[in-house]
Amino acid sequence: MDKRDVIFSLPRYLVLASAAFLLGSVTAAPPADQIFWPNKGWALASAANVGLDQHFLLKLDKDMTSGTYSQMMDSFAVFRCGQKVFDRTYPHNYAMIYGTEATKRGPYNERLFGRYNYFDPYWHPYYHGSELHTMQSVTKTVTSVIIGVAMQRGDFKAGLDTPVLKYFDVTRVSNVDDRKRRITLRHLLTMSAGLEWNDEGFDTGDPQNDTSLMEASDDWVLYAIDKPMVAEPGEVWNYDSGGSELLAYIFQKETGQDIDDYGQKYLFGPLGIKHEWKRTYLGVVDTEGGLYLTGSDLAKIGYLYLHDGTWDGQQIVSREWVKQSLTPYSQTSAQPDFKGFMYGFQWWLFKLPNSTEYVWMARGFGGQNLMVFPKEGLIVTFTAWDILPTSTGKEPAPADFLPLVKTRTCPIDGQ
Repeated sequence: MDKRDVIFSLPRYLVLASAAFLLGSVTAAPPADQIFWPNKGWALASAANVGLDQHFLLKLDKDMTSGTYSQMMDSFAVFRCGQKVFDRTYPHNYAMIYGTEATKRGPYNERLFGRYNYFDPYWHPYYHGSELHTMQSVTKTVTSVIIGVAMQRGDFKAGLDTPVLKYFDVTRVSNVDDRKRRITLRHLLTMSAGLEWNDEGFDTGDPQNDTSLMEASDDWVLYAIDKPMVAEPGEVWNYDSGGSELLAYIFQKETGQDIDDYGQKYLFGPLGIKHEWKRTYLGVVDTEGGLYLTGSDLAKIGYLYLHDGTWDGQQIVSREWVKQSLTPYSQTSAQPDFKGFMYGFQWWLFKLPNSTEYVWMARGFGGQNLMVFPKEGLIVTFTAWDILPTSTGKEPAPADFLPLVKTRTCPIDGQ
């Protein structure tokens, strides 16, 4: 049993509720020309002081608690004007909830034991009983950010149109044809490599899902690069976790550095982000889904991009990379999980109804989400671990949070 659930649940609930509703009420919004940088943690503010609707915020919290959305919601946090407005966790005893599934081999635990048994409470959803929550495919977005950081610093010198096979001994790669030779880094970042990849059914436990099969294999990189081609690179969007895993291998080859270590030095460290990052069985960083963060630290990634890649006077990632990352390159597929989205450099882009605005999103299996509303300066994060094929839960949509916003910009001195 996860000791975190038993020992810390009630006290943490009370502390966070107090932080959200009481301490925040004495913190005024920053002057219009002042930016708060949460290097050591977010300053607290009340909803009213940053132009948000407190009553609607409480309604959302009630919806999170009652199961209007996923019944396995783990956390919900809201940020505006560089301050934390709300932060709640909803404890669950996952050792009990998924205890039976943890002992049965299947698509979510092909090896039955260890870090890719998604029902093991030692690994999921919290890392070893800590506050760090699995991010799943939010990891892809953060990987894209780190690649941008390395390009900004000149450590990743290859251009986006560099052929992927440059980094491989082609004689040891299967299914090589002219189309595979034309796959570039840009294609991996935009999910348009043209490799055969079946990601349908991961949320329903399909045993033929390629992500599940890759995670059960020893050599993930080989599994991903050996897949046959089914389309010309750049022509068809297809969700391909294997392509995202190739980015860890390519980063190591191009920079000579481990992407986890590099991220700690030049992204996580400067932003004050605590993290853990799983690795494959051969020790390659799991850039398709292995990152663990808190919701508050995940929000810092959104805050960095709201400020065009700058952080407290330092250009962490270039403005151009931010712009390119948030450019909608492809319409996603019509699958229920993907319908209505555009896709950038491992970022999901969702256009709000009757608006030209895209909400910038990072999304992960089980209910992990970062939503950034650039015109409103609003950041929302929530995490969950709703992974059973029989789940009837649903995730909040970006439009569900718009009624929060009462003022288009940050108020001056709380007015």
